[in-house]
Amino acid sequence: MGKRKIGDRRDGKLLRNIDGMHFIMPLIFPNRCDNEAFISERIDLTNINEYLAKKNADNPEYKYNLFQVIVTAVLKTVTLRPYLNRFVANGSLYQRNKISAAFTIKKIFTDESAEALAFIYAKDDHTIEDVHNEIFRQVSHVRKSEDSKDPTSEFMDMFSRLPRFISKPAVKFCCFLERHGKIPQALIATDPYYSSVLLTNLGSIKLKSGYHHLSNWGTTSMFTIIGEKKIRPFFNEDGTFTMKDSVDLGLTVDERIADGYYFSKSVKLLKKLLENPELLERPMGEEVEF
Repeated sequence: MGKRKIGDRRDGKLLRNIDGMHFIMPLIFPNRCDNEAFISERIDLTNINEYLAKKNADNPEYKYNLFQVIVTAVLKTVTLRPYLNRFVANGSLYQRNKISAAFTIKKIFTDESAEALAFIYAKDDHTIEDVHNEIFRQVSHVRKSEDSKDPTSEFMDMFSRLPRFISKPAVKFCCFLERHGKIPQALIATDPYYSSVLLTNLGSIKLKSGYHHLSNWGTTSMFTIIGEKKIRPFFNEDGTFTMKDSVDLGLTVDERIADGYYFSKSVKLLKKLLENPELLERPMGEEVEF
């Protein structure tokens, strides 16, 4: 990352040499939630199931699973397709300084149990091994310390304890600071809406994949929804079909960060990685032909 210039943010570099469309769109369409594009993909899990069986043959303490494969594939896709790591803030387009994935961890599977926030940061030399180990570390920490809270959750709880006539103006002031990239880092250190991509694993609670909105708060330009694993039909050109284990993914993206062709190629790369999970053994920065 080069020296920070006037106009850059703490978390991103202002993109100065861009075409007219990508300069104007954030100005005439300022809200992220007004610029959502939704993409749905069905993934054949045949190769992933075989890959996970091999990885777990030695019965590791923390088994490899589908969620880790998807997180790694998404991070590698963002690494190789850097426009996906852009975001719009206060009418300008930025390139994010780091690549990250965020998700929530349910401490205990009950209605009353709290949730914790997890962040995975990617580097060019990382592989699925690094993602697996980091998820294990964070999940273990959260579930062993049930009463602990991350800084962002504590920040939100603080506002809920204040009188309404104080908390409402205070939240609005924070929104003003956030829009200009001036909100204190300590308050958003674990905020998932400041990640490259936010994931939710609905399949873990037996729900289908589907659309999930983006947020005007924060900088996240991509939301990935993972649905329930199921046996579904895959059709051939002659109309016949084969029943295969599968998972549906829903991808919501901010259409202002790239064009449709770029998104299309990015989805093809993601599918290539998921259908050939052994590629995730290679460094995230290593190119893949697709």
